[in-house]
Order: sequence, then C-alpha cells, then structure tokens
Amino acid sequence: MKRKALALLSGGLDSTLAVKVMLEQGIEVEALNFTSPFCTCTAKNAGCKSEAVRVAAEFNIPIKVMNKGVDYLEVVRRPRHGYGKGMNPCVDCRIFLLRKARDYMAESGADFVITGEVLGQRPMSQRRDTLRIIERESGLEGLLVRPLSARHFEPTRPEREGWVDRERLLAIHGRSRKPQMQLAEELDVKNYPCPAGGCLLTETSFVPKVQDIFDHSDGLNVRDFRLLKIGRHFRIGPRTKVIIGRDEADNNLLEHSVQKGEARLRWLDGGSPLGVVMGAVDDDLLGVAARILLRYTRAEVGQECRMKVIRDDLEEMSTVCNEYDETRIEALRIN
Repeated sequence: MKRKALALLSGGLDSTLAVKVMLEQGIEVEALNFTSPFCTCTAKNAGCKSEAVRVAAEFNIPIKVMNKGVDYLEVVRRPRHGYGKGMNPCVDCRIFLLRKARDYMAESGADFVITGEVLGQRPMSQRRDTLRIIERESGLEGLLVRPLSARHFEPTRPEREGWVDRERLLAIHGRSRKPQMQLAEELDVKNYPCPAGGCLLTETSFVPKVQDIFDHSDGLNVRDFRLLKIGRHFRIGPRTKVIIGRDEADNNLLEHSVQKGEARLRWLDGGSPLGVVMGAVDDDLLGVAARILLRYTRAEVGQECRMKVIRDDLEEMSTVCNEYDETRIEALRIN
C-alpha cells in the first residue's frame, strides 16, 4: 500500500530536501506551508509561500497554504517555552505548526508528517531534548519523520513498519550546510533561495516594533504585524501610531492596507510620502502625524503647509507648521 506524507514546506533548502528524499522512495507527498508576517526569505510583499509554491510545482505535488493567524500572534506574545535571542518563540512555534499539521492529516489522508529539521542546527529548537518536547506536545509521537537527521533518532512508526526505508534516510547534524548542499547536488535540487531560512523575530532591532503593538493594542491584527516590514513607525499616542512610507513601493502597500477609521496624509504643495494614522484618531493627533510627515518632505522649516487628510470616504484640508526638529521626531520613533 502506498503511503502518504504531509510535509511542512517553507521553500528553504532543508524542507525541500526532506520532500525530495521522500519522493525518491516513492512516498506520496502533500505540502503544507504557513505564511507569517515575520518571514525574511523573500520580498516584503511576497512572503515565503511564493517559494514553497514554486517548489511544490517543480515536484508536482499538491500544496495547501495556511495563514498562522491571530492564534499564532498570541503564541508570540506569551510563549510557554520562552524566547530565543530576540522575540522568537522557536519551540512553541514548531509545536503550533505541527499541531496544525496533525489536525490536517485526516483531511489530507496523510499517514505521517515530515519536516526538514536537522539535529543541532538551531540552538533553541533543534536540540535533541527540545525536538522530543516538540514531538510530544504536538501530538505526533511516532508519526513525525525528520528525513535529514532520522538516523540520529529511534525509528518512528513509518520506519518500523516499512513505510519508509530507514537506510535511505540521512544522518546530518550540526550547523554546517555543506552536507545539505552536497545532497542537493546529488538529488538535482536547484534554485533554493534561502538555505538557512529566516525570521524577523530573531532580529533584536525588530523586537521593539513587535513589543510596541503588544503594549498598545486592545486586539491583535495580523495586518499590523505585516506592516512592520515597511516604512518609518512612530508612536504618537497610547492607542495611536503613524507609519510614513520610505518610497513609492511603501506608499502603495500602505495605501492598500488602510482600514476603516484610519487616516491617510499627504503634503499638497510638493512631493510627499504617504502617512497612515492607525488606531485612535483625532485632530490633535492628526496634527502630530502631519508634522512628522513633513520631516520627510522638502518643506522649509517654519513653513505653513497644506495637508490633505482622507478618512474613510471623507477628504479634508488642514494647515500645519513644519516645526518638528530631529530630536522631537526621534523621541516618537519606534526603534
């Protein structure tokens, strides 16, 4: 009887190789990809799913793309197993993803789950003890195969029962990527864009932006975290934030991300980035946001400037003085 594996596929090298190793054994594979506002593998407006979808098409396997959603943001806010060097809840993240995979197994008809995890590659989530915790707490004990490092672990049920040939699985360990690159050469796997993957939550410079949302939001919104990748961010009130675009690409993304009740700002008398005021909006806060925006225009210091304000379907005009100096601006910047 032909067996089916459900693969966590990010589109990076390790997960791609894990899928290829299974396909080489004649195992049917379906891919599962999770989108996140924190992925660094691809462009800020694309997401890791684009690479995973490309790999799935190249291997001619089906793929289901899932958004991690607000439940995942709560995991980031309060991880049971703590953070890594930044705000990365790596152990809890893996448990979260594998639980989702376990829930999807019955619908997909999969017999077991595979991942591209490599023993010892990541200091927090890929130690032997944490890999056991992840397997146990995800509810996948005995049904989680890690093809790249499988021979460092006790045989799983798929290996014991002969669904998978253990002798054709790998014993890769450690942080070097040379074994994976050699395997990719042997299996004719090419065009892998992010060999090591990446997560913005590991970057300490990114943490203040994430923490700011947790500290100043009544409810969590995936869109707010996605926008952390673009523009300049300023906290101008306990429940009010302004984002100023850095370039036309930022402006376009901000324009299409505005939600009901939020305001858009532009300077009318010259070239201007787009400013978006999020959260609680009143005239005083709009004035602060406008003065911040003017810092990124060619308006002269002390000049009275005409501003266009659009909130929902209502367009207004206002006048503010370009009077904020760099010290005042930096005091409001989230960094």
